[in-house]
Amino acid sequence: MRVPTDTIAAPMFPAALRWLNVASLRMDQQRGRPVLLEFFDVCRPASLRTLPYLQAWHERYEADGLRVISVHAPGFAPGRDEAVVAAAVARLGIAHPVLLDTELQLWRIYENEGWPARYLFDRDLRLFEVHFGEGGYHETEAAIQELLGVERDPVAFLHPEDDPDARIVVPTPDQEGAWSGPYEAGAVWAVLEGTGTLRVNGADREVAWTGAHLLVDHGRHEHGVLEIEAGPGVTVHAVCFTPGLAAG
Repeated sequence: MRVPTDTIAAPMFPAALRWLNVASLRMDQQRGRPVLLEFFDVCRPASLRTLPYLQAWHERYEADGLRVISVHAPGFAPGRDEAVVAAAVARLGIAHPVLLDTELQLWRIYENEGWPARYLFDRDLRLFEVHFGEGGYHETEAAIQELLGVERDPVAFLHPEDDPDARIVVPTPDQEGAWSGPYEAGAVWAVLEGTGTLRVNGADREVAWTGAHLLVDHGRHEHGVLEIEAGPGVTVHAVCFTPGLAAG
């Protein structure tokens, strides 16, 4: 969504916050280049589904002057552990700067309300475009290209439901804890902490790291029943459902 004014300045980064993949950055020192900042959480499926677009834009446009920054703002307890986040950043292959907003300081400055949320600032560090939640990828990339003065084919949609013309169905709301029961969704995820075994619909699967794990991928919107049981060493913080294409 384009911002109808060019008077909203980019907030400064709190000086005490820690960074991954880069020495400490200052927002005022980014003047002269567009900055794309996204709040994300390695424990939230929606953030993981959006992340590949951020990574692709970093790879495509860094040489043209774009600065991509992911701000890790935890929504689940494991995300407050910097070691968990650092391990996830390495596992996910995130090469651009990551700011650890463990106590949600920058989140509150932005008055942010959910994950993911991205803010694109122009070369004068004025807010140019915003988007909340998944989607809007071609719109954001078009805004990036406008600010950089380049023109290229956009990154292809990574999931069929990312296409704004796709017919999708709202999934079952996310559930706290080790929830089991009937649902409707395109895919089912669990936010897991620790290592051990998780039994999913009668089958055991090994849990080797803390974060969001894909349990079931239907490929399109389906009705299903989930039964999970966590073994020793594994904590289930939430079960999450992501949308799928409507049938027919």
